[in-house]
Amino acid sequence: MFELPTDLPADLAPLSWLVGVWEGTGVLDYATADQHFTGEFRHRVSFSHDGGAYLNYSGSAWLLGEGEPTPLVAEMGYWRLSRPAAEGDAGPGLLPALTTGPARTVDDVERLRNEAGGFDIEVSLVHADGISELYLGQVRGPRIDIATDAVVRTAGAKVYTAATRMYGLVEGHLLWAWDIAALGSELASHASARLARAD
Repeated sequence: MFELPTDLPADLAPLSWLVGVWEGTGVLDYATADQHFTGEFRHRVSFSHDGGAYLNYSGSAWLLGEGEPTPLVAEMGYWRLSRPAAEGDAGPGLLPALTTGPARTVDDVERLRNEAGGFDIEVSLVHADGISELYLGQVRGPRIDIATDAVVRTAGAKVYTAATRMYGLVEGHLLWAWDIAALGSELASHASARLARAD
């Protein structure tokens, strides 16, 4: 049985069910005008915290087939509740907080609930292939829905313009689906996986 961590900052309570390492397999199925990509992949993701009001995230995937698995994606980033920065928050850059005060409480977080009963979130991800994404969305209980608000890519990166992701905790497994608009194609189903807690 999974126990929710008790040492998280209050801001992370709505995301606490993600904390840990998850591993499993999924399927890739995406068509462009010129190609159809399909296959099975192995996926490992980690959600951790270091005391800040955000979750650290990393994920890697490998295409399975004959022979050694082929690396697909490596990404890392941060997941947090969407709220205005306060004088008690550090940043930008290495700038310290302007004031000190009591830690944010569960009541402070409850006031952030949106009209749908969930919490608005922001997810910043950087891919090893030169793509950076800013997702906006919400967490409602054990379900997360996010969509890109911005995509930035280096001059050498492949064309990738938008994405949505859905995560859900179902019978102790982390299920996710990732739709993308890439290589000249419209937003469409791209990959999904079922992951089990590895620690």
